[in-house]
Amino acid sequence: MGLVIHSEKINEESARALTELCPFNAISYDGALHISAACKMCKMCVRKGPAGAITFEEEAAPVCDKSAWRGVAVFAEQHGGRVHPVSLELLGKARELAAKTNHPVLALLIGFETDGAAQELLRYGADEVYVYDSPALKEFVISPYANAFTDFIEKIKPSSILVGATSLGRSLAPKVAARVHAGLTADCTMLEMKDNTDLVQIRPAFGGNIMAQIVTPNTRPQFCTVRYKIFSAPAPDQPHGTVTSMPVDEDMLAGRTTVIKTVKKPDEIDISDAEVIVAVGRGLHAREDIALAQRLADRLGAQLACTRPLVEAGWFDAKKQIGLSGRTVKPKLIVAIGISGAVQFAAGMRSSDMIVAINQDKHAPIFDIAHYGFVGDLYDIIPRLIQKMEEKAHV
Repeated sequence: MGLVIHSEKINEESARALTELCPFNAISYDGALHISAACKMCKMCVRKGPAGAITFEEEAAPVCDKSAWRGVAVFAEQHGGRVHPVSLELLGKARELAAKTNHPVLALLIGFETDGAAQELLRYGADEVYVYDSPALKEFVISPYANAFTDFIEKIKPSSILVGATSLGRSLAPKVAARVHAGLTADCTMLEMKDNTDLVQIRPAFGGNIMAQIVTPNTRPQFCTVRYKIFSAPAPDQPHGTVTSMPVDEDMLAGRTTVIKTVKKPDEIDISDAEVIVAVGRGLHAREDIALAQRLADRLGAQLACTRPLVEAGWFDAKKQIGLSGRTVKPKLIVAIGISGAVQFAAGMRSSDMIVAINQDKHAPIFDIAHYGFVGDLYDIIPRLIQKMEEKAHV
């Protein structure tokens, strides 16, 4: 779609009128009329310019045969034969979405010696598991993985594809989506399915100030990534589906990258996996006061976390940040200390089983999602909480 210049209707007089009319100085005339990249598509020249001199024409929307695409697929990320927990969470959500349209739940598994992982996917709700198994796929290399992923889409034609927003998923999903000319919605926080198989992909936009609903009704497949801990994994059951081994040829394994050696990083405690968290925000006056929050965390057996301003101040490592630009957590208990509860932070922790908030502003948004709240000075409340817990411990 775009602006079309009808040269036969352009003369010096009409050209002058159009150049004067454009608020962005995007129209020029040198014997022929030109529209530059400065054009903002305001269509002022169409509405108020000489009749028929410039028109706005839209291309017909492509027609997609939705009946040719069937199934809600999950890319099942695995490492050393162990399925990443986010993939199990996505299987649970995929079953909810597929029930709306009576579609099967599909899982795509790429790796080596994946029999155990395939059976686990069946236990967590997959109806069909499609496996690309080869020694060359043992380690993640983006080109072979993207080749296998694309082959799966072309042969199986899933209507929707869910990918975990891990480091691997965030590098693989855009490459595959571009290959199959599909859009990709990143970091979805909610997903809904329409009766006509259109997937409504909902994510925060403009810094979390609005929730955007994204639908791609004229293209398939529909691609999205979802963060870890956004959805809940279903309870495992007896395997009830089938496992299909997909052919892997030399062309599929071709790539410019070779893995020479894999070095395992030291195990780190990720706040995404923590069952109890104490999170601190700008209500903390000084860096030295982190020790007070740490004392409470130690009494609760909790991990210490923070909001973005404390990372930017250099008080915490970015791995400890909760929110849209940090980690998503879903602990059994989170204590939010001196945190206002802006939407960017709340989006990363609102699914927690129990939220306790401490803030001196009784109108702070954090109290809208908290199950229990303390209104008051954290420097008064936290020492008293610690004292009470120590008294209980000695009873």
